[in-house]
Amino acid sequence: MSENIVNVTDSSFESVVLKSGIPALVDFWASWCAPCRAIAPIVEEMAQTYNGKIRVTKMNVDENPATPGKYGVRGIPTLILFKDGKIVDQLVGAVPKNQIKELLEKAL
Repeated sequence: MSENIVNVTDSSFESVVLKSGIPALVDFWASWCAPCRAIAPIVEEMAQTYNGKIRVTKMNVDENPATPGKYGVRGIPTLILFKDGKIVDQLVGAVPKNQIKELLEKAL
């Protein structure tokens, strides 16, 4: 994982994501999920591109079941964009880079 991505847990979610001073993207994933691995390089690229503008985080759903349940994550990968503690939008599945970029632009 790149230095521009923060690993977030159920216990750190509120402080890292909801109380972030900038918009935050959460990548809900699991190590066994092939589509999650497929979009990981795109998420890393977006973390570098939007460094300082959007906080990019990853949450392992197997290790942190409470937060995905709270936000209705039913399939992975799920990308949820938060701004000011509220959901701006979300994407589910291995989506193309341009869709992820469009998602992030909504928060800027």
